[in-house]
Amino acid sequence: MTLKAIMNPKTTLHNLRPLSYSYTQIKTYVQVYMKRKKDPYYDPIDSIHKSLELKPIIAMKDFFISSPHENYCIPISDVSKKGSDFGISIKVVRFLRSYPSFFEEFKGPLYNLPWFRLTSKAIELDKEERAVYEEFRDDIMWRLKKLILMSGSRKMLPLKVIKGLEWYLGLPTGFYSDPIDYVGKYGFFRVVDIEDGLKGLAIVEEYDDGKDSKILSMMQRNAMKRGLHSGGVDEAIAFPLFPSKGLRLKQKIKDWLVEFQKLPYMSPYDDFSYLNPDSDVSEKRVVGLLHELLCLFVEHAAERKSIFCLRKYLGLPQKVHKAFERHPHMFYLSLKNNTCTSILKEAYCDDGAIEPHPLAGVRRKYIALMKESGVILRDRRVNNRRANAQNSICSEDSGFVDDEISRIGEARL
Repeated sequence: MTLKAIMNPKTTLHNLRPLSYSYTQIKTYVQVYMKRKKDPYYDPIDSIHKSLELKPIIAMKDFFISSPHENYCIPISDVSKKGSDFGISIKVVRFLRSYPSFFEEFKGPLYNLPWFRLTSKAIELDKEERAVYEEFRDDIMWRLKKLILMSGSRKMLPLKVIKGLEWYLGLPTGFYSDPIDYVGKYGFFRVVDIEDGLKGLAIVEEYDDGKDSKILSMMQRNAMKRGLHSGGVDEAIAFPLFPSKGLRLKQKIKDWLVEFQKLPYMSPYDDFSYLNPDSDVSEKRVVGLLHELLCLFVEHAAERKSIFCLRKYLGLPQKVHKAFERHPHMFYLSLKNNTCTSILKEAYCDDGAIEPHPLAGVRRKYIALMKESGVILRDRRVNNRRANAQNSICSEDSGFVDDEISRIGEARL
């Protein structure tokens, strides 16, 4: 068979694989349509839903850290017109005043202009964050490497695509501007030229994690721990399912799901070019890739639209969003914060099943500090109301005394 026929996604698996495996290419697609059901277990998770609010705060904090002024302080004029650079949609001064637990306002040395400086708590957390980046650099780079290796034989992703996932991967601020500065000691990364003058980050060497020089996905690792996977090719691995309370599937969908779980599991690091894109095996490969992708992220969740930029490079279908809707026992779609966030259920329902990201603990501390801003602002409002009420009482008392003095004076006359 010619190479052209092999690379053709429409080529039937019957012509490429033994007959025992050909059944997996049969199209048994079942139309899955379910009304989204809200789950109160996932919507209140602050580490997920406060993450988007935290992102511009961290970006601004890093700008303060790089400030040439002493004590991490800057005049408002330095950032007043750079809101878009930090993802801030309101006036920068209003943004800074909204988070007094991070940014402390004071009068500058000239013309009484407002200046801001980082609070002591923000500085301490920044030091802790930088320590994590240094201590767990290998882990963070391993996650980035695995993402790039999902691109198949190309083993390359454009830097602009990596930049779009920078926050979810836990890469340090400024990684996009000079990636080699952070990954320089790792000889397997290379910055390469791609089409239209764009730059890409490529892997130039094969790596293994201790099993026959083969990259293992989280699904394969967990299955091997449970004795359900021997590391062979075309073995069936069932996805862990976590049904939401009250979510009911039609019988034909239940039957399809049972058969879907029996299909061979294809690692997101394996070649997929021979698969029929309309087959159930191809869908299982897509679901497995999304599972692995979310395993790599800090919160094991991401805005669904942020994953769309990977379609071209990871071999995902045009309607990849349908995979989240067709597998509600694996993924939860949250509509909080006026956006659609895809959450990997396993990460929050099975302790120890997925390795936590090194940066996750620091992010939670940042979110706790962010919440302190709400307490500070509330206390300020209460104190201001009390002060205004006290001033009002004093004014009334003063007016009453003046009236009494006037009447006494008139009586004497």
